[in-house]
Amino acid sequence: MSITIEKTKYECAALPKRWQREDMLRKTGISVGKVDVMYYSRGVRNDASLVPPIRQTASIFKQPVTVYKTQESKVKSDYKNGNQEKPKQLIWEKRLEGLRACDLDGTEFEAMELPKGLKPVGPNVSEETIIQSVATALHVSTQPVTGQTGPKAALEKNPGVFLDPKQPLVQAVNISDEDIKRQEDRVAFARKKLQEALKS
Repeated sequence: MSITIEKTKYECAALPKRWQREDMLRKTGISVGKVDVMYYSRGVRNDASLVPPIRQTASIFKQPVTVYKTQESKVKSDYKNGNQEKPKQLIWEKRLEGLRACDLDGTEFEAMELPKGLKPVGPNVSEETIIQSVATALHVSTQPVTGQTGPKAALEKNPGVFLDPKQPLVQAVNISDEDIKRQEDRVAFARKKLQEALKS
């Protein structure tokens, strides 16, 4: 890669006698527009090529730096090793209210019905918001989905303090053995109907 340079050499009044200043403007390359300033001494010898120039511009390459620690920073090491999970916004599901999924023709799907055991928690939380909250918790969360464990009065009064952003916006849910048995029966019935449909 060639670099084009424009040179200007002149006597400088600020320098002692027999010193010349040469400005070299870089016209191409990575550092285009930078000016290298060289000073030449016209001493006893007239051969200027033997006098090395004094370069004043900073190097365009980064210089290595050695850092010596005089004390350990406890805060920084704790921050680096700690949990770096991004915090969740409280009640973010409310931003999705009023939005519904639709088919290719643009026809909206009917609203889903939640089990009666799921009760909303939080200010102005609708059933639609609960669906989005529970679905997100089931798909994204790595911990068990239990719902909000605090008392409902405290959750309604001050959600910023008492709501757990990692849990869906429903009251804590207790699943009994009867609930599990009922769900297993529904799954078995659905599988049986599917087998019959595939045979016919």
